Amino acid sequence: MGIDPQLEKLVGLLSELPQVEAIALGGSSASGRSDELSDFDLCVLPNKPVPLETRRDIVRRLGAVAVGDLGHDYNGGGDEWTDAATGTHFDLMYFGLEFFREQIERPLRYFQPSLGYSTAFAYTVSQGRILYDPDNKFAALQALACEPYPDALRENVVRYNRPMLRGFISSYYRQLEKAATRDDLVSSNHRLAALLASYFDILFAANRLLHPGEKRLVATALSICTSLPEAFERDVTETLKAAGDSARLLPNLTRLLDALDVWLEREGFDVTRSRPDLS
Repeated sequence: MGIDPQLEKLVGLLSELPQVEAIALGGSSASGRSDELSDFDLCVLPNKPVPLETRRDIVRRLGAVAVGDLGHDYNGGGDEWTDAATGTHFDLMYFGLEFFREQIERPLRYFQPSLGYSTAFAYTVSQGRILYDPDNKFAALQALACEPYPDALRENVVRYNRPMLRGFISSYYRQLEKAATRDDLVSSNHRLAALLASYFDILFAANRLLHPGEKRLVATALSICTSLPEAFERDVTETLKAAGDSARLLPNLTRLLDALDVWLEREGFDVTRSRPDLS
């Protein structure tokens, strides 16, 4: 696969920095799911912070930048800009090597789940296209991320996330009941998003697949999962369409979660068990 000339120039400039240990292309451009709206997501792994002025200088040396947002720290620190000549969006995230190692080892070595997105970082690394890695440090992490999905993690992700769907007093479903009673649309959308994050975490884990992130999840699940709840696409779609309608949301959500439980039992899970002891 060829490389975009502006991306190649950027990697060349970044690789000259003594702090940078590895660079990898992530997102849909690396995984083969890109479309006309996709950008270039770069993971830059430094062994110590790269000064903002140094990063500004690199962007200036690239030239033809239409608009940029440099030095934001909303997702761990990064830079974004749009190339004036092509309209291509570049998104650089600076993550230390140890941060990536921790995010991968936590689920894949120690079988620790999260509430949603348990293995999303591992997926990013597994799909990354290595552009600069002189000491094979990113390659070593990628090898770990590409190991077979652990059975213990599969069990833990399901057992940890499922009770939060509707098994606890303060489960997402219970919170959505309150939001519907109050006609609180902001709370309803917030809790529904969290519920679906755990729902998809369960789906991918039960299929022994790393979580592919936030985008195009229905289409992705349909394409890569070998098993899914009955009427999965319909139930997710109708639940989302009902998000702003208090009278319709809970019946649709009940149907979605009932189908999930039936499917989990068919996949060999005991849905009556409590969450795992992760101490």
